[in-house]
Amino acid sequence: MANSRILTLDLNFQNKAQAIASYLIRHNDGAVLIESGPGSALPALEAALVKENLSPRDITHVLLTHIHLDHAGAAGWLSRQGAQIYVHPNGAPHLLNPEKLIASATRIYGDRMDQLWGEFLPVEQDQLKVPQDAEEIVIGHLKFVALNTPGHAEHHYSYLFEDICFSGDVGGVRIPGYPYLRVPMPPPELHFGRWLESISRIRKVKITRIAPTHFGIYDDAEWQLNEMEKNLIATEKWLEQIMPAEPGLEELREKFEAWMNEQSRAQGLSDDVIKVYTLANPLGMSADGMMRYWKKFRSV
Repeated sequence: MANSRILTLDLNFQNKAQAIASYLIRHNDGAVLIESGPGSALPALEAALVKENLSPRDITHVLLTHIHLDHAGAAGWLSRQGAQIYVHPNGAPHLLNPEKLIASATRIYGDRMDQLWGEFLPVEQDQLKVPQDAEEIVIGHLKFVALNTPGHAEHHYSYLFEDICFSGDVGGVRIPGYPYLRVPMPPPELHFGRWLESISRIRKVKITRIAPTHFGIYDDAEWQLNEMEKNLIATEKWLEQIMPAEPGLEELREKFEAWMNEQSRAQGLSDDVIKVYTLANPLGMSADGMMRYWKKFRSV
């Protein structure tokens, strides 16, 4: 089970290395991708495939961890090249008909939508596959298991393959070379309790490696899961201290950013590395997610 079987394709998101990955695994009749990446990164994806003597038409299957634009934006385009697209049942309707998804992202990103995410085409209906929780997906000699792992989003699967877990965003955001994780907490479905249950569920499976979409394959899965658990617990505790004063959204964003920057400095991260973490996981969006979580689940 050498690492060479799984290739990490860097989608060079917004000209930053190691922000968004797509993972490539070959089989006899082509190749599987875990994550399509966003539409804006299609040129980088095509260039990475060319280096492997592949074209987009060689991609037979795409396994999406969830439908956020950085993970699934190019799935519709790939379905038109002939790829079967696998997604969580809760995400499937939005891939067939992405208007709502695009409208809600446009409210957040405004006129930066196109530059950031590019085109989000609907997935071709006959190319869409919706596995159930714990279902085995067999592709040639490759076997994956889809694992329902909510917390970051209600439409989130992690995929188990041999000794590795492709953890999407539920395993956190981590940049190679730094023993440091961030918790991506966008609205509207952040839920700390469900996320902790998802971490426990992954922990029960015998994996040694973990591959978050942001970014890379790590052989210390246990450390990463433990660190995620610690971060989730610490973040909810921080929220419990801040929210009784009823800060507005802008104030919560400022306080959260200050808290995160303090942690980053304590870890000795350079400005450039902090930029990549922020690109993969915008802090303001996590503050929005926490505000929504608090109002929905915690305020009396």
